Order: sequence, then C-alpha cells, then structure tokens
Amino acid sequence: MTNLNKRILTSLIALPLSIFFVVKGGYFLLFFLIFILFAGMHELFTVFKKTATILILSLLLILSLYSIYYLGQNNPIVLYYIIIISVSTDVGGYIFGKIFKWKKLSKISPKKTISGVFGSYFCSIISVVIFNNFYHLGRDEFIWAIIFSTVAQVGDLTVSYFKREEKIKDTGKILPGHGGIFDRIDGLMFVAILAFVVVRLS
Repeated sequence: MTNLNKRILTSLIALPLSIFFVVKGGYFLLFFLIFILFAGMHELFTVFKKTATILILSLLLILSLYSIYYLGQNNPIVLYYIIIISVSTDVGGYIFGKIFKWKKLSKISPKKTISGVFGSYFCSIISVVIFNNFYHLGRDEFIWAIIFSTVAQVGDLTVSYFKREEKIKDTGKILPGHGGIFDRIDGLMFVAILAFVVVRLS
C-alpha cells in the first residue's frame, strides 16, 4: 500500500471519529483531548531528545488542548471554524504541492513549496465560503481565514524545524500515512491558541 493510500485510509477513519468527539463536546471532547495529550507526550519523550524542545512542544500542546476545550465549551462555532481552516490549509498545501511542483519554500521542510502555500490559502477561502452557508461569523471571516491559515503554516514549519533539529521525519507512527500526533495537529495547535486569545479579548 502506498503512502498516499495509507493517508487516505487513515483520514477516512480518524476524521469522522474526531468530528464525532468535537461535535459531541463535553466529556466526549475532554476524553478525546486527554487521549491526544497522553499520545502527544508519549511521542515527545520517546522521539525527541533535547530538553528545550520537549519543554516548548509540551507547553504548546497543553495550551492548545486547553484552548480547544475552552472553545468547545464556550464558542463551538469558532472551534469548528479553526479546525476547518487548519484542515483545509493542510489539505490544500499537500494537494497543490503535489500537483504544482514549484520552488521549495524553506530548507526547514523540504516538501513545502510556494504552490503549497497558495493551495493552503485557496482551500481555506473555499472552506470559509462553504462554512458561511451554515454559520455566519461576520464580515471579517475571510480576513481571519487568511490569518489562521498563515498561523497554521507557521506552526507546521515550526514543528518541522524541531523535527529537523532532531533529524527525524515523523514524530510517530500512530497515524499511518500521516505520522504521529504532532505531525497531524502542528498547525492546529498554534491556531487554537490564537483563537483562544482572540475570543478572550473580544
């Protein structure tokens, strides 16, 4: 089975399960986030060796999971919104990067390309248009889509930097075709923290 097939199969299983726990909220969401916390911490202490890296990623993981739980309890629409943006950013970057093999974006993550960046923004905007048919967040929703997509991409590159420092490709194997927990939620971690701050300050 190719890596792409593994990626698709894993997504078909993991995505509906994740949606279920997020939409149910409450103890379901809490249980789901606790599972991610333990899985993520396991990855940190088994894959990463540098103490500073472990501390930074541990803090980011805890803050992001708390932010997700807070949004799920107090503003679920915003939580759905940032998850859709993060997923669209990741999918758009992957697809456009594969189809349009433009110039590499950074040495930090060799697979990231300029075309992938455009794809991330394009899919984020499209997802917001679709999302807007169900939930209207206001006139600034497209601006926030660009901001959140940018933050998600920065988060992806940041975790890629730490992986490059440790000379590893993936943070784990729990998600065949995707890698580990951090490989999957790297962008969402940063977006969730930002969304939490914005909601709290608004």
